[in-house]
Amino acid sequence: MGINMDKYLFIAEKPSVAKEFAKVLGVAGSQGKGYLESERYIVTWCVGHLVTMSYPDVYDPALKKWSLNTLPFLPASFLYELIPDVKKQFKIVEGLLNRKDVTRIYVCTDSGREGEYIYRLVDQMAKVPADKDKRRVWIDSQTEEEIQRGIREAKPLSEYDNLSASAYLRAKEDYLMGINFSRVLSLKYGPAVMNYLKNGKWVAISVGRVMTCVLGMVVKREREIRSFVKTPFYRVLGHFSYSGTGFGGEWRAVEGSAYFKSPLLYKENGFKEKEDAKVLCQALGTVADDSSNNGLFPYTGNKAVIEKAERKKEKKTPPLLFNLAELQNTCSKLFKTSPDETLKIVQELYEKKLVTYPRTDARVLSTAVAKEIKKNISGLCNYQVISTYAGNILQNESYKNIARTRYVNDKQITDHYAIIPTGQGLGALRSLDLRSSRIYEVIVRRFLCIFYPPAEYMKTSIVTRHGKEQFFSNFKVLVKQGYLELATASFAKKEAADKNNREEAGDGNQEQETFDENLINMVKQLKKGMEVDFVQRNMPVKNGEVLVTSGLDGKYPKGLPVARVQAVAPSDYTQFMAVSATPLVDLTHLEEALLLEKTGVEVYYDEPAEPLPEIVGPPLPPKLEKIRHQKANEKANEEPGPQEAARPENGARKPAARQSVLPANNNSENGQAPAVSQPNAPAANAVQDEIPSARPRERAARPQAQPARENAAVPRNAEGAPKWRVITP
Repeated sequence: MGINMDKYLFIAEKPSVAKEFAKVLGVAGSQGKGYLESERYIVTWCVGHLVTMSYPDVYDPALKKWSLNTLPFLPASFLYELIPDVKKQFKIVEGLLNRKDVTRIYVCTDSGREGEYIYRLVDQMAKVPADKDKRRVWIDSQTEEEIQRGIREAKPLSEYDNLSASAYLRAKEDYLMGINFSRVLSLKYGPAVMNYLKNGKWVAISVGRVMTCVLGMVVKREREIRSFVKTPFYRVLGHFSYSGTGFGGEWRAVEGSAYFKSPLLYKENGFKEKEDAKVLCQALGTVADDSSNNGLFPYTGNKAVIEKAERKKEKKTPPLLFNLAELQNTCSKLFKTSPDETLKIVQELYEKKLVTYPRTDARVLSTAVAKEIKKNISGLCNYQVISTYAGNILQNESYKNIARTRYVNDKQITDHYAIIPTGQGLGALRSLDLRSSRIYEVIVRRFLCIFYPPAEYMKTSIVTRHGKEQFFSNFKVLVKQGYLELATASFAKKEAADKNNREEAGDGNQEQETFDENLINMVKQLKKGMEVDFVQRNMPVKNGEVLVTSGLDGKYPKGLPVARVQAVAPSDYTQFMAVSATPLVDLTHLEEALLLEKTGVEVYYDEPAEPLPEIVGPPLPPKLEKIRHQKANEKANEEPGPQEAARPENGARKPAARQSVLPANNNSENGQAPAVSQPNAPAANAVQDEIPSARPRERAARPQAQPARENAAVPRNAEGAPKWRVITP
């Protein structure tokens, strides 16, 4: 009885992949010969493409010269040739494919159209007999189990003939388009481009099926950007407060508004001209026209009414899994990597057995994979970054029903399912660079998210009416985190939007997603018909941005000094310790406008009328006291500016023209605090002398400050400490 000497040949696309097959098959040896061989198996490899399509001059030497007379070039049959740099490896593969003792060939190139094309060209050039047994290994990862399954379930190569035909057709299309259009456009426009560049060099214009289309989209978009004309319009935001917590709303000219369908509008929520927006702001800030008070409007309070408060629950399901395009897009946003760089990294992860095949357009799993998905999750329990989440999934057995969800769909899969972690090869993470490790984490988190429940939100829409005008606010409150608990990568920085969500005044034009507990509780309390405080603050006017009226308009008599901020408590920016010009002054308008770095700024509404008694706040905390002394020293070392030089000897400022100065900072076009109009200096001096941060060298020239009326003017709490009347907008 003779010994069966038949051997099976396994041909992979790259040496690294061939090495993994050799491990599974138990084939040892050196790769120096271009293949590995054991008693039963031979493992060899390509090095990418070994064969390519020939250029036109191979068909006819006369075609080497570019000429319109020889176009279009449409050969009846196409010629192929070896790539010079890899001829040696081709000869090795060719010999192995045609060995008499090789009775079966396993094609193990990448499971896709390009991998199929690589082998078919080699098979064609090597002239492998058609009657030799050829089988296709189709795998989704390079784990040992997947390779064994692929070999065990390998199908006859003929079942992939349609895939091969599409690969040949794609290559021929690319070839004909590139050859013909590159030549005709170069001959037509090359001289013009050369003259434009003025470098005296001939210019060839390259054309490609994908390259040229993408370049066209880029050029089109660039032209749109260059020809874009910015259209200015001006929006008005209202600021409201209830139970000490503020929220914002965007004004819209809806039915019932004085500006409904007005030609002054750019659109429903904005004006064409800044002045028209200011007129609305002024109207919103006026309480009443009290002619008996010489046109002055004392502060009497300003209320708005909740016109509508609607709430509804909303669920946000985890996103679909990654395909290559989605992963490239995500990595571009997170790491600023190009698509090619992302593909290179994820290909490396694939070859290290960390993830499944990357060149896929599917974003779902197959039914077969869903049945075995527990193995992937179990393996990830050893990945320290997310081991807790993987353990929770296994404990809750949430993977058991995954086949019934939208994340499993065989009809949406062509060649491969989505990119997911294999749960294996974790030891290779130590050899990865930082960016590759982070991309792996992104893939793992997206995968585990599908086993977690949806995030739940409470969406609230509020319409607030002030007179005839209505303001619209939208809030999205996270009720249950669900998959969001693990969606954010460990290295990710907190989005700037989160900071904006915590701001008390939101832009009502967009949905405000918030995690602020105070705001959440306040929104829950709002009901139709309730009254809220209407608070307005001063903001800069810019094209396409918001315009908010001054918080002082109509709230104080003209000439009343509002306050001089001494410091702001760092733990709560709504609590001001201020030297004020009047008892029980409402410091609402100063919130956020005057923070710690802007302490000591004087804020007046128009001109001070006469000296008024001041209120002295409690002592500063040690931390603020230190900062205050530091700022005082910095100011003391400054050279006197034009304003100081122009002061009279008694330290009073030079009278200035009558001017309305709005709260701190944000009203000036150049970003500087507005100049203070202060012709009658005594009140200012009385206030300034109580401020420790004033310049020491100026104190001697100033009159003695009036004593603070602490007992009469300052309300106190049960412990006897001064109690400030502060309303949070």
